[in-house]
Amino acid sequence: MALEHAILVSLSERAASGSDLVRRFDASIGFFWSATHQQIYRVLGRMEGDGWITSEAVAQADRPTKKVYAVTDAGRAELARWIGEPTTPDAMRSSVGVKMRGASYGDRAALLDDLRRQLDEHTKRLSLYEYLAARDFPDPSALDDADLDIYLVLRGGLLMEEFWIRWLTEYLDAHTRKESR
Repeated sequence: MALEHAILVSLSERAASGSDLVRRFDASIGFFWSATHQQIYRVLGRMEGDGWITSEAVAQADRPTKKVYAVTDAGRAELARWIGEPTTPDAMRSSVGVKMRGASYGDRAALLDDLRRQLDEHTKRLSLYEYLAARDFPDPSALDDADLDIYLVLRGGLLMEEFWIRWLTEYLDAHTRKESR
């Protein structure tokens, strides 16, 4: 996936300034596709040049004028084209998986400490996703269209965090039992 498509999805949901997009990436889209502030602004310029988005200068009180971006017909057509093209399944590329496999050849204690830290981060992220699901989608059966899509992607995030928690816990438990023998 190109960053352009993630931006088109976000702008299709709601027009935004570059700083608004950065916040959205930090708060939601970034859970699935990350980008730096510099990348987002650079790609916005390229997308505007390609005619996929337009910008409008909006004056602000006590702040500099900001550009608010919106998707054009050409941008909607590109997003529809991209959504319709076949997607290859994402391969799991995990440096932690490779480290777990090779732990016998290195500092296992340091790896176990790192895995405990990662387990804590995944547990916190799962709690955040659960909070967002309860707050934003109290009745998932009533959702349709875009809201249903957003909810189901959040469910994917919940399931992914549950996967990581189970896998890390299993690895840590197995080595804790081994050490206690």
